[in-house]
Amino acid sequence: MTGKKKIKKILVIRFSAMGDVVMTTPVLYSLVQQFTDVEITLLSRPQFESFFIDENINFVGVDFKKHKGIWGLFKIFRKLRKQKFDAVADLHNVLRSRILCAFFAVCGIKIVKINKGRRDKKRLVSEKNKIFKQLPTSFERYANVFSRLGFDIKYQSFESILNTQNAVNDKIKQIGIAPFAKHKGKMYPIEKTEQIVEYFSKTENVKIFLFGGGKNEAEILEKWEHKYNNVVSLAGKFNLCYEIITIAGLDVMLAMDSANMHIASIVNTPVVSVWGATHPFAGFYGWQQKPENAVQIDLQCRPCSVFGDKECFRGDYACLNSITTETIIEKIKLFLNNNS
Repeated sequence: MTGKKKIKKILVIRFSAMGDVVMTTPVLYSLVQQFTDVEITLLSRPQFESFFIDENINFVGVDFKKHKGIWGLFKIFRKLRKQKFDAVADLHNVLRSRILCAFFAVCGIKIVKINKGRRDKKRLVSEKNKIFKQLPTSFERYANVFSRLGFDIKYQSFESILNTQNAVNDKIKQIGIAPFAKHKGKMYPIEKTEQIVEYFSKTENVKIFLFGGGKNEAEILEKWEHKYNNVVSLAGKFNLCYEIITIAGLDVMLAMDSANMHIASIVNTPVVSVWGATHPFAGFYGWQQKPENAVQIDLQCRPCSVFGDKECFRGDYACLNSITTETIIEKIKLFLNNNS
């Protein structure tokens, strides 16, 4: 460490979305394991607390329904400033986090913000004059923030950051399927995903767990549970902690470019991930997932969106519709046959 004052207490800000919050875990856990005298306070959404159980990571949940506007942010600041942080690491860099940082900066506290690489991402997803190259991952961007504070993080190896036991069952293979994503450009056609569920429901010694959130998703998965054998829907039935433990015990997870991909990644579960409008080059691929497990097709227009929220340039979402169920099934079977 260099500098006049040694940094020991850091406020880390990362509010949402879930996948982005999950992606902070390898960085934060490695930081507190490598620098044992550093205390981290993470400011995030209350529902994400299950991801952070290390005694050196103090989790503070913020409900923005109760803390509205600038006055609400100021009340958060007044409460947190009593902890006398040495620095603030803004891993979100949005209006809310910038306002909070401004409050702390007035008190003379060092502020470092993430560089999201917006310009490079815009070029990556441009319809014309696309610059198609691998960009720094979110993990690298998060780590860079702490590097600028004087902490060069070396990632620590861990069996599972949640200390879950991944029970091995040689007879019953467990597949997780998370078919939903926030945006259409990231979601494999639901009828095709059902065909995959149907296929493996007829496979001997296989059990399928379905993951989703919200009423509509839960209703769809509930129908699949009743329609097919050896299928269990967890949607709306259990809390996040239980779902994480279940994911840790899977042989493989099928997911979109979504939070479930990242949850499975941090508990060392291999993921067969489906990519449409988005692309791993944008930097959001699962932690330590093998590149060959990403299912995608080459199209001149891909990627067309960083987050999958833009309308399809072609209008037909060929990036998703052209992926065959057989391709995905064969990827999953590799893990069931222990050939991964």
